[in-house]
Amino acid sequence: MDHPSPSADPASPSSPPEIPLDDPSTLKLLDQLTEDRLWLLQQIDGGRWPDLRLDLAALERELGQLLDQARQRLEPG
Repeated sequence: MDHPSPSADPASPSSPPEIPLDDPSTLKLLDQLTEDRLWLLQQIDGGRWPDLRLDLAALERELGQLLDQARQRLEPG
């Protein structure tokens, strides 16, 4: 009986596809996420979703840090 290789196991972790960091779609995604972060910040500052304010503010900060790290990786040098 043939056994599938471990890499064929759908439950086994697989590495993400390699996408060049300077790919235009990567830059476009970062720009869109930055816009979305600013929109979220405006909504929070405007008093929207007061019961979720602390959680959303934490999410906004984490997203900002992630975007900063991604942009640093894109910078040449």
